[in-house]
Amino acid sequence: MRRVLIVCTGNVCRSPMAEVLLKARLARDGSRDDWVVRSAGTGTVDGMPASIFAIEEMRMRGLDLAAHRSRSVTRQEVAGADLVLAMTDAQANALRNAFPKHADRVFLLTNMIGRSYDVADPYGGAQDDYAATARELEELIESGYERIVTLAERSDLA
Repeated sequence: MRRVLIVCTGNVCRSPMAEVLLKARLARDGSRDDWVVRSAGTGTVDGMPASIFAIEEMRMRGLDLAAHRSRSVTRQEVAGADLVLAMTDAQANALRNAFPKHADRVFLLTNMIGRSYDVADPYGGAQDDYAATARELEELIESGYERIVTLAERSDLA
């Protein structure tokens, strides 16, 4: 079993959407149905629901975020993850600094497609902003899927 942790700031928009999108992609794979994908935030209040627009965007894709509640990233969560995917360079650096023992597991989600840029936060924006972010996350996960799998399955992390 492999574990992937997806991190953003508030854990109410980007990371929960990416979490359910990656779970759906893994389910389509069929050979990785024992993988665990979770999400957390670097600056959140635990227990907040996902943004209504994030819920709606995922609902339109047949995915359910209604039960999601925000969680703060923890040492245990990072230590237990085979791969940690952050939405921004600042988040990735904060995670590497806070958990230096596990810094080799932390990447930007955009690194999965060979790029290095921040995924914009739609929080507080209109539904169109969430739709654009959801499309971007779908593309990053689909195009970067093989790299996600390769990094999570590295033997040195097992």
